[in-house]
Amino acid sequence: MPNADILSDDKKRNLFLAGLSGAGILVIGIFLAPERVWSNLLVGTFFLLTTGLGGTVFIALTFVTGARWHVAFLRVPETLAKSVPVAGGAILVVLAARMQHYGWHHHGEGDPGTFWFKELWLTPWFWYLRSIGYVIIWSLLGGWLFARSRKQDNSLSPAILLTGNVRLSALFLVVYALTFSLASVDWTMALDPMWFSTMWGVYNFAGMILAALAVIVIFCILLSAPGRPLHGVFNAEHLHDLGQLFIGFSSFWMYIWFSQYMLIWYANIPEETSYFITRTHGAWAPLVVASIILNWIVPFFTLLPKPAKRSSSVMMKVAVVLLIGRWVDLYIMVFPSTIGETPPFGIWEVATICCVIVAGFTLFDRFFNAEKPLPLNDRFLAENLSHHH
Repeated sequence: MPNADILSDDKKRNLFLAGLSGAGILVIGIFLAPERVWSNLLVGTFFLLTTGLGGTVFIALTFVTGARWHVAFLRVPETLAKSVPVAGGAILVVLAARMQHYGWHHHGEGDPGTFWFKELWLTPWFWYLRSIGYVIIWSLLGGWLFARSRKQDNSLSPAILLTGNVRLSALFLVVYALTFSLASVDWTMALDPMWFSTMWGVYNFAGMILAALAVIVIFCILLSAPGRPLHGVFNAEHLHDLGQLFIGFSSFWMYIWFSQYMLIWYANIPEETSYFITRTHGAWAPLVVASIILNWIVPFFTLLPKPAKRSSSVMMKVAVVLLIGRWVDLYIMVFPSTIGETPPFGIWEVATICCVIVAGFTLFDRFFNAEKPLPLNDRFLAENLSHHH
């Protein structure tokens, strides 16, 4: 049986100790710096949840489009999708701990005036019930899609199951588009209840899918090492295709970022500009520039040459850069609203990052089935194993 361990025992032990230390520090921080710890936990749990959700979206998109190039490593995004209920439960705990951040009157607006709908929408119990609903819907539809995909391995009629998967994927994508847009508004935009952007859901989708692709690349490369389940299965052709997606979605992220910023800057409406005024001035401005460099400039220009997209070493480094860029992007969304004008970075942030990394590896290790690393009954598997342009 192939070795499913993606890290050596020593690295696992060190990772576990780092996670345990980080968790202990955050427990202490709940009493010493509750606002910073809560902000970090919101970023961390949203990061984990959207990465898992991105795996589900990746699967659904490939089914709907009839893609076949990804079949050899299909189990990797499926494993990410299985983490959604766990990560969703974690973010619900974090949201419940600071529900007052999202209440309208908490921000000093007594009479709602023309903003009566915002006051209604941000009623704490209604807001939290919606949050629970989002997680349940994603978990149920994603779990159903995952179960049908695994059932295909033992089915005598895989083509029938494939047709059902396409229909279920289309349903999931429609529901996901609506619920994720609302969740992005409820969990991040609502920290600044007077600010709004109609592009917020699409912007968060772009960041989510980039991070999910980065995690897929990292785990596929680790699992393709000698003696691991995907050795001889995941090859340079798959890397090349994933590298093309890196370029495409990083450019899409930049396009949405610029479109949102340009339209708000051009219209110059006070309710719209407040978000960017805080983030493009003072100490936050360099972080905004860093986010653009990490999420677009580095992956785009690094991966333009064909050999770069076919190199495991280069793709691994770009994937790590994109994950750092995703964290910086979420940090910029949350911290100016909860902490203030000075970007903090210290022991609480480091502890949270350690916990997120450990949680990500632990969940993947828990859900990945090394005994069945390939969709054996998939009609495109043989073609995918000899994937060459």
